[in-house]
Amino acid sequence: MIIGRTALLLLPVLVGALVGAEAPRLAPEQMAKAARTDTITIPTPGELFAALQKPGKPNWTGAYRPPIPTSYKSRAQIALNLGGLIADGFIAVEAQDSQQVKNIGSDVIKLAKALGVSQNVLSRGNSINDFAETNQWDSLQEELEATQNEVKNSMQSHSDQDLVILVSIGGWIRGTEVVSGSVAANYDERSAKVLRQPALVNFIHAKLSDASPEVRNDPLVKNVNDQLSTLEKLVAFPPGKSPSIDDVKKVSGVVTEMMHEIQSKTDGR
Repeated sequence: MIIGRTALLLLPVLVGALVGAEAPRLAPEQMAKAARTDTITIPTPGELFAALQKPGKPNWTGAYRPPIPTSYKSRAQIALNLGGLIADGFIAVEAQDSQQVKNIGSDVIKLAKALGVSQNVLSRGNSINDFAETNQWDSLQEELEATQNEVKNSMQSHSDQDLVILVSIGGWIRGTEVVSGSVAANYDERSAKVLRQPALVNFIHAKLSDASPEVRNDPLVKNVNDQLSTLEKLVAFPPGKSPSIDDVKKVSGVVTEMMHEIQSKTDGR
């Protein structure tokens, strides 16, 4: 599985929490280095799900959601939903559901086209279908990572850095929705510690606050940013302490509501 440089820095935090160790914080110099090398330090959905693999296997098919619209008018909403769809692709791969992978891959391409991404991204859609047809699950994991990277690179070349951030945030929100839902359904103290991410939520909150006025003032982005303040408090569990099942359900409720608003299509948007 391909792992981005900055996300790699955060993976020990997630895995360490999962096995019961106190989750270390990124040192200031690590955070600065990560910001320089890959812009943001948000773990990919695949990395969140990998941290959840222990001690039990989640019900991946139970994490499916109905198809979402692919004709949003707001570029910010398109970017957030593109990230969420890529997370859905990881879920389908974990479930080893080739038809679901192909369905999601098709929707990913539709949203990517709406953002005007490069032909390299569109060609990934064909690769995803090919790997799904032949059940090459490891290759599909890598292709989804590569697709996410291609989307980011394409938008960066068009100076759409804010949209790059939104794609990553959309994927993280959807991934956290699935992780928190899985932990709430099958509570385990060790796996619940994966949700302790106050520094990460604070970082995402800061990134949105530093976005361009056009993106920052988008009604949906403003709402997501406001809810991150609530979420940051909910995931600030004391080091070494497992959140209770009620704590987990509160986190799950907030991220589920965020995802619902992100995917909802409203008049005038």
